[in-house]
Amino acid sequence: MSTTKTEQSLVVLGAGVLGLTIAYLAALADDVSFNIKVIARDLPEDMDSQAWTSPYAGANWSPMALGGEDERVRQWEEKTFNKLWDMIPTGLVKLLPTKLYTARGINISDLWWKDLVQNIRMLSPSDVPEPFKTGVAFDTVSVNPAEYLPWLQSELTSCGVTFERRNVRSLDELRNLVGPDGILVNASSLGSRSIIGVEDTKLYPIRGQTILVHAPGLQECLLLLTKTWNPETEEATYIIPRPGKGQPDTAILGGTFQPRNWDTSLNMQIARGIFDRCAALAPCLKSAESKILKHNVGLRPAREEGPRVELERIALPLQSTHDLVPWNGSHASNCDREESMLVVHAYGFGPAGYQRSWGAAEEVLELMKAQVALKQNI
Repeated sequence: MSTTKTEQSLVVLGAGVLGLTIAYLAALADDVSFNIKVIARDLPEDMDSQAWTSPYAGANWSPMALGGEDERVRQWEEKTFNKLWDMIPTGLVKLLPTKLYTARGINISDLWWKDLVQNIRMLSPSDVPEPFKTGVAFDTVSVNPAEYLPWLQSELTSCGVTFERRNVRSLDELRNLVGPDGILVNASSLGSRSIIGVEDTKLYPIRGQTILVHAPGLQECLLLLTKTWNPETEEATYIIPRPGKGQPDTAILGGTFQPRNWDTSLNMQIARGIFDRCAALAPCLKSAESKILKHNVGLRPAREEGPRVELERIALPLQSTHDLVPWNGSHASNCDREESMLVVHAYGFGPAGYQRSWGAAEEVLELMKAQVALKQNI
C-alpha cells in the first residue's frame, strides 16, 4: 500500500495564536503534505506592536458564556483545555489554581464548565472576601504569549514552514501565491473587517487595558464574576499569573472590557483603578518585591455573530461594489483570468482566542482535509 502523502499548497494569513496553531496542526498532518507559508503584517517578534492582539491576551482558560450556549464552541474549549493541560510539563503552560468570586449565589451543578476544568469545588464562606457572596475554586491553565508565540513559530520553522511579512490589503494580492488549487486560511483577526474581499463589518474591537507585574507572591488566579464585566464602568477584574522561563513570576492584572472602542492609547486613570482593584484582592501587589513591568492596551477581535470558522470559495478577480480594488501587481492577462480561491475563515474569537485555539484549529484542519479529499475524487 502506498504511503505517499497528498501535496497541498496552503497559505495562512495571520500569525496570531489562531494562525500559528492552524499552521502547526497542518504541518503535522499525517495524511496530507501541506506546503505552508504564513503571511502576516505582525509576526511573533513584534510583541510590542499594538496592531495585533495576541501579545496582549490574558492567555488563560476562564469560563465565558458562549461556551455554555454553543456546543461547537464548547468542543473547541474542551479540546484546547485538554491540549494545554497536557503541555504543562513542557513549562510553556502553567497549572493555575483559580478562585472565582461572585456577588450572587452559585451552584457547581449549574456551571457548564464544571466537567472541563480540574478539581472544582465550592469555597467555604470564610474564604470568600466581602462583598462577594460565594466562590468557586478550580485548576485551569495559562500561557505566556511572549514565549508561547515564538515557540509556535520555532516549531513551524523546523517543519519547513516559511514566513513572509506583508501588509495584505486585498485577497487579490494573494492570488498567485495561493495558486488555482491552493487553500488560504484567513486568520487575520480584526483585519478581516478591512481586507478587500472579506470586508466583514460584523467585526468590532473590545478594548482591553492591563498591567504586567513581577509579583512572586502571586501563585493563584483570581477572577471576579459580575456578569463577565460591569457594563456601566466597562471594568473586568482579574489576576492571571503566567509561566515564564526568561521572565518568571509575572502576572497580568486586569482590566477593561470596552466594546467598539478603538483607542489604543494608555489611560493612567484606568491603570490606577485596575491596580487598586487587584491589590484589594491580593495585597502582596503592594509589597516591595512586586514591580510594575509594563502597561498594555490591546483590541480583542470580537464578532457580532460569534467566531467565523467556515469555507468560502471567492471568485477572482474581485468584483467590488465600489469598483476600487487596488492593482495587485500581476500582469493584465492574469488579472483578467476568471478563477476562484478556496478560503477557510478563522477569526472573530474576541477575548477567547487562546482558550479556543487548538479546538478551532482542529476544525479548520478537518475542513481543509475534506477539500483535499474531494479534489482527489473528482
